[in-house]
Amino acid sequence: MRSRLLRAAVLALPLLLGACSTQPQEDTNYTSVSANAFVAANYRAADALALQLRGKLGDDKPLIMATIVNIDALEQTSMLGRLVSEQLSTRLAQGGMKMLEMKLRNSVYLKRNQGELMLTREIGDVAHTHNAQAVVVGSYAETREAVFVNVKVIQPTTNLVLAGHDYVLAKEGTVRSMLQSN
Repeated sequence: MRSRLLRAAVLALPLLLGACSTQPQEDTNYTSVSANAFVAANYRAADALALQLRGKLGDDKPLIMATIVNIDALEQTSMLGRLVSEQLSTRLAQGGMKMLEMKLRNSVYLKRNQGELMLTREIGDVAHTHNAQAVVVGSYAETREAVFVNVKVIQPTTNLVLAGHDYVLAKEGTVRSMLQSN
């Protein structure tokens, strides 16, 4: 009898320990997402751009979001650059701007091996093709402790800067890992 109880206890132990280690899942919502420092910094940057753009853009034409690139190698980006771009675009759309999602366009393929030309001529051509009134571009620069991000809204027909914002991201674990992945 004692042997059976001991055997049952040994078999039940992993189940009990597994139940103790399970953390309740927190629902992801706007509050928890916007509380993240990385997301919040990108949302503040988009809000700053939107504020500067008031009265400068029409409601009828969309904007295009270009991928944020490495300032030392304009033909390169990282997970960080792509995610910053996604979050800026999302926040601008949340604010009521018409953001054209380029990933869904089969006819658009942007070459990443032409550096600054991609930021000027090709983006201008893409903007004209899709009747976009402005393009959001940007770059980031890494230091040992931080990542400096610069974003601008450019009028593609004139290359005039309509809005701009600079901000800094702490180069902590998550940001560091996004910079290492391409």
